[in-house]
Amino acid sequence: MNRHDPGQPDPGASQDDAVWLDLVARLESDTVATRPDTPAGGQLPPSGKVSGAPETHQPPSFQDFDPLGLAGMPAAERQAAAAGGTGTEPAGPSEGPRDYEVDDDGGEFVPEEPPSLAGTDPLTVLAWLGAVGGPVALLLSAMFWRSAPLLAIVGIVAVFVLATVYLIMKLPQEKNGDDDGARV
Repeated sequence: MNRHDPGQPDPGASQDDAVWLDLVARLESDTVATRPDTPAGGQLPPSGKVSGAPETHQPPSFQDFDPLGLAGMPAAERQAAAAGGTGTEPAGPSEGPRDYEVDDDGGEFVPEEPPSLAGTDPLTVLAWLGAVGGPVALLLSAMFWRSAPLLAIVGIVAVFVLATVYLIMKLPQEKNGDDDGARV
């Protein structure tokens, strides 16, 4: 395997520098890059035909980048074109997917009150405490109680497993065919 000698210049570095300088020079130039199918030094006139004599370079204007052709229109026609009209029709309701006004009361969304935990099955609440509290207790014991007895660690893991199994067993067994899952 050939290793590069640190005393000699890298032959690829000078080539990379030359490519980089060429790229920077092309990006900073004022001329527009010519397409490969145009003759060298020649540019395409607006008609699309190749001319024999190169034209003087005009800086691009906004109209060159205006795909909708709205740059030369007066403001009233531009608004009518944006609304979908030609500017000659009387201003009226525009056609669209909704032909009615939306009743927006402007009020802030207020969610409904969540159900109270007082009416929940106490065993389900304990199972959730075990399923969530088990990993938290293991993490805290690993951080702060490094000399915890093995029986305590096994007990925490057992509580987590039993609580998780209980919660899984309480899930509904059959699916309601009429329910698509959407709730309004």
